[in-house]
Amino acid sequence: MNMEEVSSSLQTFPAKRLEGKVAIITGGASGIGRATAKIFARYGAKVVVADVQDHLGHSLVESSNQTIWFIHCDVTKDDEVKNLVDTVVSEHGKLDIMFSNAGILDNFSPSILTVDAEDLKNVFGVNVFGAFFCAKHAARVMIPARRGSIIFTSSSVSEVAGVSPHIYTSTKHALVGLTKNLCVELGQYGIRVNCVSPHAIQTPIYEAIPLDDETTNRLVAETSVLKGVTLETDDVGEIVVFLGSDESKYVSGVNLLIDGGYSTTNPSLGVALANALTNPS
Repeated sequence: MNMEEVSSSLQTFPAKRLEGKVAIITGGASGIGRATAKIFARYGAKVVVADVQDHLGHSLVESSNQTIWFIHCDVTKDDEVKNLVDTVVSEHGKLDIMFSNAGILDNFSPSILTVDAEDLKNVFGVNVFGAFFCAKHAARVMIPARRGSIIFTSSSVSEVAGVSPHIYTSTKHALVGLTKNLCVELGQYGIRVNCVSPHAIQTPIYEAIPLDDETTNRLVAETSVLKGVTLETDDVGEIVVFLGSDESKYVSGVNLLIDGGYSTTNPSLGVALANALTNPS
């Protein structure tokens, strides 16, 4: 193979990682989902973004050069998720990857004593019920095909206590449990189930923390284990590509932490955030 052929091969290889695959990304209009949708499309997948943020969803489609589609979907509603999956299969003939990524943060109640019942219902509705409905309807069409990859967005708070409020933390633990149970049930059909657990990353959820971005970024940097590196949404998207592609064909039941080693040793970000919220400068 001459140098020109090698160069051509290297240029086309990345696009083949997801070539021919059909993917759904919930919560795909912003944050991690939006970044992942663009990366999926670049690697050759047909990508359907589902979200309730219609304006952002349509703007993503307009910038995608007809490689990404948008469907309005509230993941807390079983019938809307069913319609989403049925529409995708009707249009594209199959579903290979379900990236259940939609998520919201609670009202940052600092104590169990101040937890609001409506807040609890809303956050579990999106983060947990939505994930169940996505998995349910993805499995419904993947089981007959005897293949598929289901991926959830959890969080590093599934491994480290004290970093985020009780409600949000509980929902992310639930997703890890769901991942492991589904791995066992669906493995017999050739379906893999995994989740990704990013550490603090600048997304709309991250920006909901009641501190200015500069302060939050400083606290994250000061308490990180891996220095000199900032986690970005594209970094998460690339790992989701791996879990959705055939490169991870024997990976299932994994909670893949993307935290630069934070969860191994360091609980201090939670303390620093708590102090900053209690004693703002």
